[in-house]
Amino acid sequence: MQTIADFCVVPMGVTASVSQYVAECQRVLERSGLSYSMHAYGTNVEGEWDDVCRVMKECHEAVHAMGCPRVSTSVRIGTRTDKVGQTMQDKVKVVEEILAKDAGVVNTAYAR
Repeated sequence: MQTIADFCVVPMGVTASVSQYVAECQRVLERSGLSYSMHAYGTNVEGEWDDVCRVMKECHEAVHAMGCPRVSTSVRIGTRTDKVGQTMQDKVKVVEEILAKDAGVVNTAYAR
């Protein structure tokens, strides 16, 4: 089953900066061959259900292997059967196309 997951691995019992652990998870994801995209508070990953769950487990194992005594992860998982082959990029593209139609309209709530 095609799956898109958003997950955030939180190393616990270590220093305040967790960048080194995040980097290791990104290495795990790169080796997995799955499509993924890191963002400020986690990572999106897509693939078959078992592969996505496996790579999240491998991230836990990698962080523990770095000496982290405890790891907590929050996960949101979505699956669809009505749109075969839709990717993370496709989902983003649809929203970007909607926003492109609003090119002349400025949303002041988010303007910098």
